[in-house]
Amino acid sequence: MRIAILTHATGPRGGGVHALSLGEALCALGHEAVVHAPDPTGSGFFRNAACPVVSVAAKPVAGPASARAGARIADYLAHFATPAACDFDVFHAQCSISGNALATLARRRLIPGFVRTVHSVTTVADPTLARWQDRAIIDAARLLTLSQIGALHLAAEYGVAAEVVGNGVDGAAFNPEPDSGEAALSRRLGLSSGPIFLSVGGFEPRKNTLAIIEAFAILRRDMPHAQLVLAGADASGDQAGGQAGGQAGYHAGYHARCCAALEREGLEVGPGRPVIRTGSIAQADMPGLYRLADTLVSPSLAESFGLCVLESVACGTPVVVPARAPFSEYLPPDAALWVDPGDTGAIAAAMRASLEPARRARLRNRAPDLLRAHGWSACAARHLPVYAALAPEPSPAVPFATGAAAWNVLWVPPDA
Repeated sequence: MRIAILTHATGPRGGGVHALSLGEALCALGHEAVVHAPDPTGSGFFRNAACPVVSVAAKPVAGPASARAGARIADYLAHFATPAACDFDVFHAQCSISGNALATLARRRLIPGFVRTVHSVTTVADPTLARWQDRAIIDAARLLTLSQIGALHLAAEYGVAAEVVGNGVDGAAFNPEPDSGEAALSRRLGLSSGPIFLSVGGFEPRKNTLAIIEAFAILRRDMPHAQLVLAGADASGDQAGGQAGGQAGYHAGYHARCCAALEREGLEVGPGRPVIRTGSIAQADMPGLYRLADTLVSPSLAESFGLCVLESVACGTPVVVPARAPFSEYLPPDAALWVDPGDTGAIAAAMRASLEPARRARLRNRAPDLLRAHGWSACAARHLPVYAALAPEPSPAVPFATGAAAWNVLWVPPDA
């Protein structure tokens, strides 16, 4: 099959990472998967890919989220404006932006329909963005989601059924074996002897960053050399997590609360300081960062899957996660430290417990089983029945006519 996978941006955030990895796995299974994304910077995708990619022509757009989302939808419509550009068996949207573009193409009869992966559904104040978010779900011919809790949400809110395809992790990149770049990364960040606690996702309410900061402050009272690495930029603009315009990612008020908590607790921020904010970090550095950390702290309040948790486990780094779905869907009870995400004291206690050598050894032993169950090849294979159901049937072969029937077929009247 020829599969067009469309995501919201070329940067290293959720949907884009998922799209590239899925495209590579599908190609490894013998299909032709081409990943598309608007590229206003002209710099291409954040990493080289083992599948075809298309940087869709786009211009930088300022203004409100609805203007940015509308511009990206228009970019996709311009790219797929001709039948030749639509020469794919299946179209697969990974976000609301691409979902709206494909919904319009379907109504114009340029494509027969599309598959949509719903990574998350957020509360949107802007009526235009809310309408686009709904349309990218309702107009899809088939829906996919990463977790059972995501499927239940779609059934409750939209009355639609979705197939659960899960997520994947690249075992070749994310594994416990150290590499030569880790020492340089450690020096650049100013990491000490530790312990080192890692959070991935920037200052975001859904990541529960404020609770992580407060739990770390409790821990440092008797672990003065501990450091907290806050990796990743706050989601905003075209690089935000794949909803129409990225409207849910950046919250100025929440950012201010996190900064106030750091100041109140006397936690200095910067390389070599108690708290290190990395900003955007290269995808190639992420496996090393997981391995340098003693523990990933991810007491998220809202996740569709939580890929960073699976990546951390694959690297042999213990994880602190909420005792709830979606984490409980793919992590066995003995593969994580489970907490109430609203209990700062419990998060601090779990961070401390994660440093116990015997517990760390048990947690590391779970990594191989999880990798086998959640490799990208297995994830890609779960997509194939959905693609096959949507792909057009091959045209039946027409037998050659003979005798009078052949004359009737081949003869063309002179006045035709």
